[in-house]
Amino acid sequence: MIFESHAHYDDKRFDIDRHELLKSLPSKGIEYLLNVGADVKSSYECVKLAKEYDYIYAAVGVHPHDVKDMKEKDLETLIGLASYKKVVAIGEIGLDYYYEISPKEVQKLWFREQIELAKELDMPIIVHSRDASKDCYDIIKETDAKEAGGVIHCYSGSVEMAREYTKMGFYIGVGGVVTFKNANKLKNVVKETPMNKILIETDCPYLAPVPNRGKRNDSTNLKYIAEEIGKIKNISLEDVIKYTNENAKRLFRVS
Repeated sequence: MIFESHAHYDDKRFDIDRHELLKSLPSKGIEYLLNVGADVKSSYECVKLAKEYDYIYAAVGVHPHDVKDMKEKDLETLIGLASYKKVVAIGEIGLDYYYEISPKEVQKLWFREQIELAKELDMPIIVHSRDASKDCYDIIKETDAKEAGGVIHCYSGSVEMAREYTKMGFYIGVGGVVTFKNANKLKNVVKETPMNKILIETDCPYLAPVPNRGKRNDSTNLKYIAEEIGKIKNISLEDVIKYTNENAKRLFRVS
């Protein structure tokens, strides 16, 4: 059974068939699913879904795109949401310099603040890092975020940086990009990262893997990601699913 470690089923693209799809996933091999917040509103929605479905857990946090509007009171709201027993992580949080929708200094401020929140709550973090590898790594080091632990979601950095993250106890999140023909950097990261440090994720509705690239993504596509990891690591699909399931349960303290 598969642990989907990063999804966004609160996204409007699922409005037409959300509950039909979510009801079907356990019969399609999904044991657990972590739905991840991107702002305060979506964090509420993540908790709501976790309350509705036994197999769904939630993460709450504010994405770097949305921290431009963040206020101190939002931290208190996140603390309140995180008190629900099925909230298992703070995320997704981090830095995104590709779009830079929020100013860089504002992103850094709230990344640090949310890391400190995770440490205070004894919860792992789910990190978004795009075109910001050095600053993201430096902040994680400076804040001693290894106390919280977590996953670098949709990993896009170097093999060397992945190695440093895993030394700190972090996991590497691998999604649909690993199936793309031009994804040599990520394939090398997978090759060099121990299986006990890899999680699989869709980031749905985004980043559908081959053969469904360009379509709306969902958790049924995790098998293609796991198959590609198996090819790279020269292990069976069943072993990839087993390792990544155990890894996610360990990180998010789900059993």
